[in-house]
Amino acid sequence: MTQILPLAGVEFLDDATRPPPVALENVTEEQRQPGLHLRMVHDHLRHNMRTLGKLIERAKAGSVTAAQIEAETSELAIVANYRRFGNLCGQHCQIVNTHHSIEDYAIFPALAEQGEAFRKIADRLRAEHVVVHELLVRLVDALNTLAADPTPTNFETTLTIYHALERVLLSHLGYEEDAMGDALGYFSIGA
Repeated sequence: MTQILPLAGVEFLDDATRPPPVALENVTEEQRQPGLHLRMVHDHLRHNMRTLGKLIERAKAGSVTAAQIEAETSELAIVANYRRFGNLCGQHCQIVNTHHSIEDYAIFPALAEQGEAFRKIADRLRAEHVVVHELLVRLVDALNTLAADPTPTNFETTLTIYHALERVLLSHLGYEEDAMGDALGYFSIGA
């Protein structure tokens, strides 16, 4: 039986090929607010990624029980009614997917209308969303497999995918903030 590598076929993008952010002059504090709100949303996603990673690592090590997972995750905003490990990860993935869908269909087209440099940024951000989505799908699949069969191999597969998603998503969020944070308010995008 041939083992499929957990990241096979994922088209990772080189961060060095990202279009550079456009410097906007005379951005007011009021215009910065939508970008600061975006960072707040992203900080929430960052926090949840760290929490999920720690829980996966602790579960792998056998140092956390289902009751502990429930207790620790009940404090996360995204899990109000989702207290089981699999549902926590699945719910986080759904939140990221929804956030990206709003950007893809509402924010990026408006950003692209602001000129060629912003079109390139919007196109790149959309391409990064494809990679993030593929990793989210693979993580949910791996978590479902892990829940049904918690073997060392399934933990390793889950961790490999999780760490790839974490690396890609955190880099993407930072780039998105830098490349379009000020532009949101400057051009009244999404207002």
